[in-house]
Amino acid sequence: MSKLALITGASSGIGWAFAERLSADDYDLVIVGRRQERLDQFADSHPQTRVRTVVADLSTTAGIDAVAEICATEPVTMLVNNAGVAHYMPFAELPADKATELVNVKVLAPTMLSRAAIPGMQERGEGTIINVSGMIAFGGPAPHSQMPRRVVYGGSLAYLVAMSQTLSAELKGTGITVQVVCPGVVATEFHERQGMDLSMMPRMSAADVVTASLRGLELGETVCAPGVEDGGVLDAVFQADLAAFGAQSPELATRYR
Repeated sequence: MSKLALITGASSGIGWAFAERLSADDYDLVIVGRRQERLDQFADSHPQTRVRTVVADLSTTAGIDAVAEICATEPVTMLVNNAGVAHYMPFAELPADKATELVNVKVLAPTMLSRAAIPGMQERGEGTIINVSGMIAFGGPAPHSQMPRRVVYGGSLAYLVAMSQTLSAELKGTGITVQVVCPGVVATEFHERQGMDLSMMPRMSAADVVTASLRGLELGETVCAPGVEDGGVLDAVFQADLAAFGAQSPELATRYR
């Protein structure tokens, strides 16, 4: 039986690299993006793969609904929620339409596409959902000098981590695997579209991000951090999260009295 992968944000960068790798692994593909010519370019350069191109803007309700319909009605084996925007700027200067676009693409779209795909995956007893987040998800405690101008973006990436961890636990035993992959700075067009030149900064390749993600699935990792050498660092973060969660009490803490 053929395997079907649906990849959002597939017209460049990490999404393109996922499509490349999954094509080589004999998946049929549904590739989603805003730029028809780039999607066609991928399809034309991979004649050995069954590729369906879908132009959709996941910042809009219509775009999300169109892709969710595919997730709900077709036998998607792997869903890669990769589409992204950033809009790096001070929060008070972030236009409302850009804030809405960011939340729709990085929070609402992954939520609704996963929600649409899971019932079919449950019925078939297998499936994989990969949410592409980033290490900025762990940057909330950073001081202003380290991490300014990306409040909504950082919050959306943190949402993807918490969503993926919780959903992974909920779906345990169903045959469905959920992963969130958190790369650092990656050599793609992403930052150029934000008007940022990072060409002099050491950056991971999109292909390496995909390698880490797929190997992380084999290792059973729910949270994959391609550039973190010591996996125990992440374990310590999550154990601290659970310690804080478990330390709550119905009594008011002494420091607030």
